[in-house]
Amino acid sequence: MTLIRKIAASQDGTVTLTQANAAGLTVHEVHRLCRSGRWRRLARAGYLVDADRYAEIPRRVRIRAAVASFGRSAAAVLDTAAELHGIAGTRRTEAIHVSLPGPAVRPSRDTDPAVIIHQLTIGAAQLCDVAGIPVTRPVRTVADIIVRADRFTAVSVLDSAVNRQVVTAEEFAMIPGLIRGRRGAVAARGYLAECDGRAQSPLETRLRLRCVDGRVAPDVLQHEVRDRDGCLLGVGDLAWLAARLIGEADGREVHGTPEAVYQDRWRQNRIVNAGWRILRFTWDDTMRPDYIPFVVRNALAASPLPR
Repeated sequence: MTLIRKIAASQDGTVTLTQANAAGLTVHEVHRLCRSGRWRRLARAGYLVDADRYAEIPRRVRIRAAVASFGRSAAAVLDTAAELHGIAGTRRTEAIHVSLPGPAVRPSRDTDPAVIIHQLTIGAAQLCDVAGIPVTRPVRTVADIIVRADRFTAVSVLDSAVNRQVVTAEEFAMIPGLIRGRRGAVAARGYLAECDGRAQSPLETRLRLRCVDGRVAPDVLQHEVRDRDGCLLGVGDLAWLAARLIGEADGREVHGTPEAVYQDRWRQNRIVNAGWRILRFTWDDTMRPDYIPFVVRNALAASPLPR
């Protein structure tokens, strides 16, 4: 079992039946390990080793098993590829998007019910691997998503890919060619023009787009607020400079802990004392098209606080 665990360690704790056989285990022994609960069958000829250590199957394990179950020609694509690359902006669901070449393949009874099969034409140069999982490269992943997604999702994905530097400026320039002639390409070219890699989260992207739509676009993103001595007091997500107004995106993941709340209050007090005003917005606020522009417009019309 030492060899099996060594193989599994490089594959998120999983092995294939072929690997188990090569390490000396028979099919009968593999089945016995599954019946005992020590192993768990994930998909066709794929197993999670030491399954009794897991309260639930990790997400990447499920993705790995799903892709592997369709053979070497399969690859993770679309939202699943974005997830593996660490690109934010798509709505996280249980779905696992897998592409296969050739005619449509019907999932077997062993296939994870969350698997969605696609037939995308993907060149070898447009594939890579993430921890051994075949996946479309980040630039191809982004191109595939933005021709299918709504504007807010598409721009969020573009912003995230650029901000996290998984898509370089040179690769970004390749996207128009990757989407040319595809359904949704006309709208997607507009999304490319709205990309701003300074946005650090999908919430910031959505906040910015609401402001743009409401004709109160910010002057700058990630604005450094400093005191008279040049000491950095904080960085505002969005800023309207003449009005000395900051817009903050209050995401649950970053700002939802008690420690983050205290840190935000401390930083806000320093910025306000320097003569700036702060507006704070949540994800729910971005679901109301007119709300954010209305609040910002009223704040811009008000006289700034004295310095």
